[in-house]
Amino acid sequence: MLTTETVLLTSLCYIGALFVIAHYGDRRASAGRSIISSPYVYALSLAVYCTAWTFYGSVGRAARSGPEFLAIYIGPTLMASLGWVVMRKILRISRIHRIASIADFISSRYGKSAALGGVVAVIAVLGIVPYISLQLKAISISFLLLTHYPESHVTVGFGGLSFFRDTAFYVAALLAVFAVLFGTRKPEVTERHEGLVAAIALESVVKLVAFLAIGFFVTYGLYDGMADLFSRASRRSDLSDLFTLEMSAGASADWTVHVLLSMLAIIVLPRQFQMAVVENVNEEHLKKAMWLFPLYLLAINIFVLPVAFAGMLQFGGQAVDADTFVLRLPLAYGQNALALLVFIGGMSAATGMVIVETIALSTMISNNLVMPLLLHIPALRLDRSSDLSAWLVAVRHAAIAITILLGYIYFRQTAEYYPLVAIGLVSFAAAAQFAPALLGGIFWKGGTRAGALSGLIAGFLVWLYTLVLPTMTDAGLMPPGFIRQGPFGIHWLRPFQLFGLTGFDTISHGVFWSLLINTGAFIGVSLFSKQSALEKTQATMFVDVFHFSREGRESAVWRGTARVPDLTSLLERFLGKARTQEALETYARSRGKIWDLSLNADPGFVTHVEKLLTGAIGSASARVMVASVVTEESFGLEAVMDIVDETRQVIIYSHELEKATADLKAANERLQELDRLKDEFISTVTHELRTPLTAIQSIAEILRDYPDTGKKEQGEFLEIMINEIKRLARLINQVLDFQKIEAGRMAWQVNPLDLVQVIRDAVDATRQLVAAKGLHLTAEMPEQVPEIAGDRDKLMQVMVNLISNAVKFCDPHIGRIHIAMVHRGNMLEVSIKDNGIGISEEAQELIFQQFTQVSPPGLGRPQGSGLGLAIAKRIVEFHAGSISVRSAPGQGAGFTVTLPVDRTGGTA
Repeated sequence: MLTTETVLLTSLCYIGALFVIAHYGDRRASAGRSIISSPYVYALSLAVYCTAWTFYGSVGRAARSGPEFLAIYIGPTLMASLGWVVMRKILRISRIHRIASIADFISSRYGKSAALGGVVAVIAVLGIVPYISLQLKAISISFLLLTHYPESHVTVGFGGLSFFRDTAFYVAALLAVFAVLFGTRKPEVTERHEGLVAAIALESVVKLVAFLAIGFFVTYGLYDGMADLFSRASRRSDLSDLFTLEMSAGASADWTVHVLLSMLAIIVLPRQFQMAVVENVNEEHLKKAMWLFPLYLLAINIFVLPVAFAGMLQFGGQAVDADTFVLRLPLAYGQNALALLVFIGGMSAATGMVIVETIALSTMISNNLVMPLLLHIPALRLDRSSDLSAWLVAVRHAAIAITILLGYIYFRQTAEYYPLVAIGLVSFAAAAQFAPALLGGIFWKGGTRAGALSGLIAGFLVWLYTLVLPTMTDAGLMPPGFIRQGPFGIHWLRPFQLFGLTGFDTISHGVFWSLLINTGAFIGVSLFSKQSALEKTQATMFVDVFHFSREGRESAVWRGTARVPDLTSLLERFLGKARTQEALETYARSRGKIWDLSLNADPGFVTHVEKLLTGAIGSASARVMVASVVTEESFGLEAVMDIVDETRQVIIYSHELEKATADLKAANERLQELDRLKDEFISTVTHELRTPLTAIQSIAEILRDYPDTGKKEQGEFLEIMINEIKRLARLINQVLDFQKIEAGRMAWQVNPLDLVQVIRDAVDATRQLVAAKGLHLTAEMPEQVPEIAGDRDKLMQVMVNLISNAVKFCDPHIGRIHIAMVHRGNMLEVSIKDNGIGISEEAQELIFQQFTQVSPPGLGRPQGSGLGLAIAKRIVEFHAGSISVRSAPGQGAGFTVTLPVDRTGGTA
């Protein structure tokens, strides 16, 4: 047993050393000489994953279930091998968008949604609080054990202790002070905390050295190596099961779920996102971390089984918590110095987690909960003279204190009833709820805000029901019957056998249902909900992030007007004048600009300001604040193109469209050389081609001459050009068909065919067009008609053209189209009637003339009848038939096609 004074003095000296390291790291960073710009430091900082759960809990789990404890470390090792695929993408996105937390990441991906960011923040806080309590529990137990060993009362509950006698209370206070001093001193949370990272890297070394020390002591001090230790353990009947993995279906399922859970945790735990993404100095460091971090996990776990076996051999007949074997073994053999080193190692594991976790959570609370609420206060929005940078820092300080306090309260109320691993897995399961929205968001453009929100809420509620509420029964906060009989005696709602599912352990059961329902809701709702314009833009920018970074371009998502002084004033409110001036000077130098404060801001500058604010207050709040000083011109959904390979494709489209324009001009010139019979036809066609040609050429020249045009302007231009190209393609196809028919070069495919089936196929082909306009289409066909000889595709083209023409001139939702066929002697008559605007007598005389493309003004039918009718007439005439129209203005139109049943013409 060590004296309380000795343990406290050693602990304070160690924490003081961390303060010194953190302060030194910050000073070096301010001087431009970073001490963390190393892949080795980066890999060590990722080892914040190894908490008190690893240091104490892994031994406890190994003593109960043997090698099963490895699942929590195999998962991160597997994910590390995918690091270049997943983590590199997350890193690149976060760097470009200045993302500071996982809540901000998910919020930004789905249209910068404040509601979504708030939900993620709430889940993170409620899910991680039990994990923080785990660390406080580990520190308290180890302190009591170290200062009172071998007295029996060291394992009793903490509920009866006063605050002032509880070591965890003072540890919590010290950790809050450390996190405040070295984690939240600047309003911009995307600024790296180099001193903090240096301290965390040092803690990773200390906990590794401490665990290796106890491992060597047990394996080679108490026993003659692993062979001797394992041999002795194998002779104990109660330990033989610890040498193998249980291979039953249920055990295999539990193992698989735990591996999956830990794979996700290494990405989605707030502290891992903080260290792996926010604090990353160089993306290339990820390459070495991909093998250094798994190597660290191997090293810190290599002696877990030996220590567990030694503890079982030493204390197997006693009521001893296996989580404390790491500390009890050196104390049992009088190795007080080693026990003190082990205590410091365990404290390093716990404190590192609490510090980083609370910093990450404070960012979420500030950016995604407090700021969106306060932005609804008019005074905060309108008073542009106040400096809110100090206020932002104060909010984060308060968030750290509140988070640690919640962890301490949870520890006092419930944590004493559960082993360390159980508490840790509950928090892992909460963080895993972020995975569908996060991973789906970076690989699937179809994910929507509604889908992500539905999935997160559904998964969180299932997690709460199956994993959290049951933990409150032992604490007396929930009735015991809740677990055994289910709420209100409904057995299929029992939290550990939900919907009758059995065979899983409690953690795997909760993870299975929560992730299944979460993922199902995310995908299902996304498939049946629409994205906003901003969601589409963000989806493409996230999924195709490497295209943007390779082009070296930023995406300016704003289109509007704003003055530089307004944006500068906005930045000063949240960043302070000094930081704002530094940021704007850096931006100006990078673009070779000299600011004229009287000028309007360009889209690139507006986007840059929004990103700077995102680093301080989150993406959703930043967009709201920028919108308060920017007069934005919004696009309707119809004007938003489906941005595929956004920036990169602009250049490709521009070149291709210029070439297409030149080819079309050449085709225009060739058409003008045709004989006199085609002169009127050429005049009409070129009239129709001129408008899209001019539009395409003008826009292509704009894209060529102004390559820095904003992304949204480029998107609108591209959609216009794409629509014009489609229009040109239809016109050109019609021109070519007309020319072939007129020249007698059309390749006809004449075969016996059922005209009724041709009409039905035409109706099917136009069904979507009819439905989109809300029209009512009916068809009346005889049961059997004679076959005719004809070209099926060409006759279907006639029917599709006539139905489309009727759709075009019917009023939405009240329009009706009726198709009928009658057999009269040797002829089949097909009529297509509509109740549209009708056609005047003068227009009827011109409607089928060879070159009529546009009805003359005032003739009762709007422009756009098209070459299709002229082609339809030629096709029908080839089949020795006729086509006519009967109509009156305001009374609809009826087209009648008559075809013989026993012959086909061969000329048109």
